[in-house]
Amino acid sequence: MNIIMLGAPGTGKGTVAEILQRRLGIKQVSTGDIFRKHIKEGTELGKIANSYISKGNLVPDEITINIVKNRLEEDDVKNGVILDGFPRTVKQAEELDKILAQKGQKVDKVINLTTPEEEIIERIVNRRVCSNQECKAVYNIVLNPPKVEGICDKCGANLITRDDDNEETVRGRIATYFKQTSPLVEYYEKQGNILTELVSKSINKLGKDVAEEIAKILSK
Repeated sequence: MNIIMLGAPGTGKGTVAEILQRRLGIKQVSTGDIFRKHIKEGTELGKIANSYISKGNLVPDEITINIVKNRLEEDDVKNGVILDGFPRTVKQAEELDKILAQKGQKVDKVINLTTPEEEIIERIVNRRVCSNQECKAVYNIVLNPPKVEGICDKCGANLITRDDDNEETVRGRIATYFKQTSPLVEYYEKQGNILTELVSKSINKLGKDVAEEIAKILSK
């Protein structure tokens, strides 16, 4: 099964994808994690990616598509994948359809998460992530704080704030999302495989609640 996570930054895509990975036994692949790994290691790709990400812009299609295409050739995703952060544009979606078609596969379900903008900003500026790339646990110091400040509950590594998790960059990322990425909702609505869920404290429904609901639907 191939699943796509859609939604503006901070809507809980990573949280939902992580839970679905455990419940469904399908590997989560985050393009953001791939880029951050390259940035941390100082690779040429990392330098190029950072020149866009640090300004709240999307990495160009041709770079992102090639990275995902190569990743989908690896053994751990041959039976399905949860894509978090890709596709971000209709062009990327069309290329993904071609890549999967060559494998005799398709996009089975698109999960579209929505959250009010001010709530997104509040959530992201309070977000902390595990510095251990093998763990990647995500916390919120207001809604979901770690038991020990600055320390990951799961692996004991230090928690960090991503460089792009600041209000100015977040607003830019949200604006970019609605300009370039929201047309994907219409694209997948036409395919008839999209499921839209509201993730908001206003209705007392967070990412983990949505993930459990979706897991039950997809497990049937």
